[in-house]
Amino acid sequence: MTSLSPGSADALLFDLGRVVLDIDFSKAIACWAGHAGLEPEAIVSRYVRDEAYRLHEIGKISDADYFQSLRSSLGIGISDAQFLEGWNAIFAGKMPDIAELLPRAAQQLPVYAFSNTNRPHVDYFSKEYADLLGHFRELYLSSSIGLRKPDAEAFDHVVAAMGVPANRIVFFDDLAENVEGARARGLTAVHVTSPNDVAIALKALGI
Repeated sequence: MTSLSPGSADALLFDLGRVVLDIDFSKAIACWAGHAGLEPEAIVSRYVRDEAYRLHEIGKISDADYFQSLRSSLGIGISDAQFLEGWNAIFAGKMPDIAELLPRAAQQLPVYAFSNTNRPHVDYFSKEYADLLGHFRELYLSSSIGLRKPDAEAFDHVVAAMGVPANRIVFFDDLAENVEGARARGLTAVHVTSPNDVAIALKALGI
């Protein structure tokens, strides 16, 4: 990874989940289990991020189709509305210190977001966290662009859309495979394993 120093970046690119917005997927499982009259343990091991999940994230199948796939894989007969309730319950607030760090960064460099996400989540967080997300110049969302991390085509698309050379972009993500994917396409990437990692990287950049 290229070392971070003042003047080494022309733009910042942030993942959303577990970097900007806190995520607790156990809340979805608990909600669905409650509607189904089961204990969460009864369905948690059945939940997998399968092909239907991937297709939903790139906008290739509808919410109803994805919830039907969950109905089958989880073995529960709850309604689409009940699935949606749990689906949106995963958002657990803003990550620590990000409400201070993000606007400060945006005053010095253009900031963008790149997230693997789906239409219901976009509808939810766009309203719930509008103040925080307003600091981003653009949000590149998998369900809108039809591409998702860590695929090379996804990073190439976002870099081209930003109009900034890849090696002048610092990318923050909590998943190692996305960090590796970004580095393979020439971006400088920071693996966010704790809220401190963003603050440390920004400080190194002189922000």
